Amino acid sequence: MKLRNLVIPTLILLAWALWIPAGRSPEWTNSDSHLDVQEELATDNACRRNIVAIQPYMVPSDYLTERHFAEKMKAYFEAARQKGYLREQTVVVLPEYLGTWLVLENEKEWAADVAKLNHAMAIMISSNPVDFLKSFVRSKTEDDRLAAAIFRMKATRMARSYARIFKQLAKEYQVTINAGSMLLPGPSVEGDQIRIDLSQPLYNSSFFFGADGSIYPAVVKKSFPTSDELPFVKAAPMSDLPVFDLPIGRTAALVCADSWYPESYAQIKALGAEVVLVNSFCSKPGAMSKSWNGYDGAPAPADVDLSVVGQVTEEEAWIRYALPGRLKDSGASTGVNVFLRGELWDLGTDGQPFLIRNGQRLAVTNSRTAGIWSLCF
Repeated sequence: MKLRNLVIPTLILLAWALWIPAGRSPEWTNSDSHLDVQEELATDNACRRNIVAIQPYMVPSDYLTERHFAEKMKAYFEAARQKGYLREQTVVVLPEYLGTWLVLENEKEWAADVAKLNHAMAIMISSNPVDFLKSFVRSKTEDDRLAAAIFRMKATRMARSYARIFKQLAKEYQVTINAGSMLLPGPSVEGDQIRIDLSQPLYNSSFFFGADGSIYPAVVKKSFPTSDELPFVKAAPMSDLPVFDLPIGRTAALVCADSWYPESYAQIKALGAEVVLVNSFCSKPGAMSKSWNGYDGAPAPADVDLSVVGQVTEEEAWIRYALPGRLKDSGASTGVNVFLRGELWDLGTDGQPFLIRNGQRLAVTNSRTAGIWSLCF
């Protein structure tokens, strides 16, 4: 009787063990770039320098393998090169969270096919039980230990693939790249590689890659996580914000919500930056045309008119209180903000780029999906 009682659990465990490695080798399929806008905006006829803002259109299957992600990125860089946008003094800027979804690399295709992100996370947990449990034990300080453990579990692979891909793209196309952002625990750059410390908190981090394929040693870390991020993302001190000497001039980068706070621009002014780049991800479908619900994740600054909450659209609030409205306080003359778009489970995406030069917000052609804009100055 006791032996019979062991048969069913044993068969279940055996089936689970056989299921765990299955479905992790998807066939190569070339993903559509969905590119519908390519536009150059020249504020200087000589066009000595330029910033190329790439708004990619991403779907979960773009992250299933390193090759899938690399080929999708290369499609946008190749399109920019064919239009003549990539030059000796070009800096390419990409959006927030672009690298984060490399958490899906080497996972089951099923995780890319489900409709909801929490279903994809459940698949990842059940198909990586040992690694997940190890990471869960390490994720002691985060309120959302499940999310933290998943990203911590995949962080080593994510950092390696992200670095390899953007080093190669920067070297191949001979441009400097601000490669959006990704979630990593205790990130640093050592020996021309992105290093992580699994015992440290998760940061929403952005990296710069030089045209020679090197990685700039300074890491940009988000200082004002949103309410969705706070349960598992650590806020970095704004005093840690670095500045980069790039072909376009002395440059600072902000990760999305950081562009809404005066402290960011005060730090940028102290650093003497001439250019501000912003990586963004607005994870609500059609958010820009909906009513603004106010600041999210931290109190509104003293200079914000709270009476307009619910009275203006999200886009109008971005224009007033994010990069377009605050760049003047930084002392910088040029700013570019680009958004991630796509169909990423049930997250939704929205946003169009903001390009600012000498106090003027430039009119751009909006993209329904993916776009590339080159700002010459």
